Amino acid sequence: MIDVVVVDDQALLRGSFRVLVDSAPDLRVVGEAGDGAAAVSVVRATSPDVVLMDIRMPGVDGITATREVCSSSSARVLILTTFDLDEYVYAALRAGASGFLLKDTPPADLLAAIRVVAGGDALLSPSVTRRLVAEFSRTPAPRVVRLDGVTEREREVLTLIARGLSNAEIMRELHLSVGTVKTHIGRLLHKLQARDRAQLVIAAYESGLVTARS
Repeated sequence: MIDVVVVDDQALLRGSFRVLVDSAPDLRVVGEAGDGAAAVSVVRATSPDVVLMDIRMPGVDGITATREVCSSSSARVLILTTFDLDEYVYAALRAGASGFLLKDTPPADLLAAIRVVAGGDALLSPSVTRRLVAEFSRTPAPRVVRLDGVTEREREVLTLIARGLSNAEIMRELHLSVGTVKTHIGRLLHKLQARDRAQLVIAAYESGLVTARS
């Protein structure tokens, strides 16, 4: 069973998400919150697997709440918003979010996204990756990621991840087996202390391995 916390400042939307999530046999809502501060408290009290997080809320916003949730718990955050803007994609992923969806996403896709994120994968499509690349071309990184201990082959894999390639595409590009690609990704996650693929994309740019023009 995958435990979910729903965070949105609109009670009607929270209720709709609860009904949808609880309709799946393998998902259940264990808590709700109407703002970021309450979200952090609910996550601490319920220890969910996934948090559906709104961005624009009164008081503590979803980006700040995401940063706190990701730094203080093992819960994974799936951002839900009506605003398909570059700045939010970038800020949410930097804060530690594992996925980003618009609120008009079809119900079945939302349930599938919760399962993907709960399973430890990032819900990061090539289109979102392109937005992230564009943001890096405008905004200097406030910190530097070091790639000490990362092998040459792992750097190649990391570069392709940052460019939005899937595991299958990386396999074909580097002439590796699927298992070998997964092994390299697992080692990168460990060495770079990254939560998921989204964080690897950020690490690739903040380390200087990949630039927005490369």
